[in-house]
Amino acid sequence: MKTAYFECNAGISGDMCLGALVDAGAKLTEIRRLLKKLPAAGYEISSRKVLRAGISSTKVDVTVTQKGGRTHSEARKWKDIRAIIAKSDLPDIIKQKGLAIFGNLFEAEGKVHGESADSVHLHELGATDCIVDIFGTLIGLHILGVGKVFTSAINLGSGTVQTEHGILPVPAPATIELLRDFPVYSSDAPFELTTPTGAVILKSLASPVVSLPRMAVEAIGYGAGNRDIKGMPNVLRLMIGGEDTADAVHSDEKVVVMETNIDDMNPQYYEMVMKKLLASGALDVFIENIIMKKGRPAVKLSVISAESEADKMANIVFSETTTIGIRLYRAERKVLEREVKKIKTKYGLIRFKISRLRGRIVTCTPEYEDLKTISEKTDIPIKDIAAQLSDYKA
Repeated sequence: MKTAYFECNAGISGDMCLGALVDAGAKLTEIRRLLKKLPAAGYEISSRKVLRAGISSTKVDVTVTQKGGRTHSEARKWKDIRAIIAKSDLPDIIKQKGLAIFGNLFEAEGKVHGESADSVHLHELGATDCIVDIFGTLIGLHILGVGKVFTSAINLGSGTVQTEHGILPVPAPATIELLRDFPVYSSDAPFELTTPTGAVILKSLASPVVSLPRMAVEAIGYGAGNRDIKGMPNVLRLMIGGEDTADAVHSDEKVVVMETNIDDMNPQYYEMVMKKLLASGALDVFIENIIMKKGRPAVKLSVISAESEADKMANIVFSETTTIGIRLYRAERKVLEREVKKIKTKYGLIRFKISRLRGRIVTCTPEYEDLKTISEKTDIPIKDIAAQLSDYKA
């Protein structure tokens, strides 16, 4: 699993992401091939080398053609985007990330415009070039084997920007809504440097860090912005590398732990609460039986999430439970490198969860849902199937 670090000194946009990925080694021909699995016609994608303040970089352009492509003036709703993704033949992991990205985008736009995510319309952000930018970025990261994404502080730019809703201040309302809890700043450049597309990519995929994470850098890419800016290179720098295993054992992550005690809710509701939290990106959700004041039996609901997702998780807890308050504290966690791999067994292909320590496999465990399916088909107890698969190696 590779690590990617976006250095956003000149902000970030969808085409800059694509340019940086191509510059770092993702073949545009392969990106084009996989994009054809997405039912979004009427566009052309090309790349060229340019100089930005003397730095050689790659400029990727997505051009909407007259036949089949949607322009900025033609709005799409959340159901339209979901239908496009559902009809695609892209790998499931890319489809899931695409749904998460557009889900965040519609949620932010809905909040800005005072509408629900299902009812809000996207103009610029629902156009074909935006869809291609986002899925092209996901495909590029997939091609380069990136599993973790980090970002520097993000330069938003300044001034104003022209949109379908008129002239808006920089950062655009959706941009700053998406970048809640991310470190941001504004340089003197009188342009929009970070677009909503760039912001939602970071919001959905990246963790903010104070400095470059420790890694063995294997590839560097520069994605060019649209214009030269006096006094600064208008590029997004991307560094990709593997874990530096000289003394690194496992990765550090900043997380938020949320807790609330509930003594007045139907226990049947907890299944849906936990399901919604996990589907929205919670790292873990669990409940414990406790005794509250006056000897009342109660439940303590705990949620662990990335710092950037804390507000979203709190909103779900407040909406889906009877609680009126949440305790919140920040923590660090250390995790092993993990992946899910399909392994051929006598029962067919089964997913195994694999964790590694300094490159060495520590655990290789069959996925429970696969064991459950086999047990239902064969009537063999799950524990017996698991025992038979205990010697399989990745």
